[in-house]
Amino acid sequence: MEPEDLLPRAAKPQQRNLAPMSVEELEAYIGELEAEIARVRQDIEKKTKHRSSAESLFRR
Repeated sequence: MEPEDLLPRAAKPQQRNLAPMSVEELEAYIGELEAEIARVRQDIEKKTKHRSSAESLFRR
């Protein structure tokens, strides 16, 4: 079990109201979301590599 598993889960973020947003604002919002997705993917990759390293160390 990971220490993060003991922390309470964050509430699901509320969806943003897209109706009043212009096309430019929507495109900027997509850019923000894509940047956040990239950040999360990098963290997943880092944690996966770390876990693989730890598993290989303990297999010896």
